[in-house]
Amino acid sequence: MLKIYICNAFSINMLEGDTKVSFAKVDDPVAWINEWVPHFESGKAEMFNAIGHQSTADVVNSVLPVDVVMNRITVSLDDKSALLVAQYKGPRLEEGVTELPEGAHIEWWTVSVG
Repeated sequence: MLKIYICNAFSINMLEGDTKVSFAKVDDPVAWINEWVPHFESGKAEMFNAIGHQSTADVVNSVLPVDVVMNRITVSLDDKSALLVAQYKGPRLEEGVTELPEGAHIEWWTVSVG
C-alpha cells in the first residue's frame, strides 16, 4: 500500500541510507489530491497528516479538499511512500491564524525516493 503524507517540510531525517530523492512542483494541490481519492477509497493508498503546527494545519486545511489536522509524527520515506509538502513562504505565522498573511503563499511539492 502506498502511503501519502501531507506535511509542511522535508527533512533528511526522513531518509534511511543512501537514496535518490525527487522533487516535483505541484501547481494545483486540489487536483493532485483528487487524483488520489480513488486509490484511498479502494485501499490501494493511505493518507497521513504530518503537519506539526496547528496554524499551518489550519491554513492547509482551508486549501485542500481533505481534513488536515496537526499531527506530529515521524515520517520515514521508502519506495512505497510520498510527501505532499505545503512549503510556506512568508513571515512566521502567529498562533491561531487560519489564513495566510499578506505577501505570504504556499508552494506545493511532491517528494519521493527511489
